[in-house]
Amino acid sequence: MKKSPLADRMRPQQFEEFFGQEEVTKETALIRQAIALDNLPSLIFWGPPGSGKTTLALLIAQEVEAEFIRFSAVTEGVADLRKAIDRARSNQLLDKKTILFIDEIHRWNKAQQDALLPHIESGTLTLIGATTENPSFELRSALLSRCRVIVLNSLSNSALESIIRQAAGDSERGLGDLNVTIPDEAISFLVGIAQGDARAALNILEAATLLSPEVTIDVLKEAAQKSHLLYDKVGEEHYNIISALHKSMRGSDENAALYWLARMLEGGEDPLYIARRLIRFASEDIGLANSRALEQAVAGYQACAVIGMPECNVILAQVVVYLAKCQKSNALYAGYKAAAADAQETSNKGVPLHLRNAPTSLMKDLGYGKNYKYSPNFNYEEKQEYFPDDMKGKKYI
Repeated sequence: MKKSPLADRMRPQQFEEFFGQEEVTKETALIRQAIALDNLPSLIFWGPPGSGKTTLALLIAQEVEAEFIRFSAVTEGVADLRKAIDRARSNQLLDKKTILFIDEIHRWNKAQQDALLPHIESGTLTLIGATTENPSFELRSALLSRCRVIVLNSLSNSALESIIRQAAGDSERGLGDLNVTIPDEAISFLVGIAQGDARAALNILEAATLLSPEVTIDVLKEAAQKSHLLYDKVGEEHYNIISALHKSMRGSDENAALYWLARMLEGGEDPLYIARRLIRFASEDIGLANSRALEQAVAGYQACAVIGMPECNVILAQVVVYLAKCQKSNALYAGYKAAAADAQETSNKGVPLHLRNAPTSLMKDLGYGKNYKYSPNFNYEEKQEYFPDDMKGKKYI
């Protein structure tokens, strides 16, 4: 029988074997306390690839003796969810817990996310969602309000080293029976190229042992290139790198902006995600200083949608450099922010009567539209107040 991948075989069997996320897995942490009290809430695990989201969900299911139903949001939808709900209801009748694990839950749309709500609310199942994306941006507020978000960090070098050494020496689940040798300098190199991703580290290590029982730096380089993993892990720094791109454009450094763009694209980032962020940047940081910036950004998005990668890389490069070199103004961003704050505080203020439409005679009798000055009749130079009475003279721009 063919063995499962090394990364799968080496999954921790208990919390004490779970390296690198001690703040989340220690006995005083939320998860361990909830398990001890038999009161596990639905959870969202937010963290980079290879940080242990799936493994932690499996450990929790094992600890609470729940059936573990695993979903991928990429391939499964509401129809599959209905089957899982039926299974969870059957378990509930037998007084058995069900944990529904949805990997990449951010890929589910509004309707799919909403379909989970009544079943979480009723206690039919406990949801554990895993995402590499910021839940505040990608998940519905109604779903988030019913879950606790647990942040998993990219694994430290020491944690990765422990995982690699454990896999190399474990004769039962790892590579210990293969007489593999891996010197310290090779382990350090593997830690560096894995960039905090345990799965990547173990995949490269396993590929390396197929090339040679003596795992040197050169063997690791060849294995990493064959696995398409060498320097291809920018996803773990997803929000850091998009932030660096945004700030480089804001600072008018087109060269740095190109570098961060390349880091994202060469690492496999969705070009449409980048294009959407560029559209936002065009109004937030350039705005009326150059109104063509928004046109460029929208055109870039449309072009990327038509031709995709890798051909659209130069299109995004054009937009990024254009935006970086534009004159900047955040007046629209700041102005809207101030207007929004006022809107929230003054939502009880009525619209001035002269600005209201009067489609019925009753409304006309009540003064709706009375004394309104139609701008074209005054060559657009009329003197007229458009704010509520006690907000006259407000300036946002």
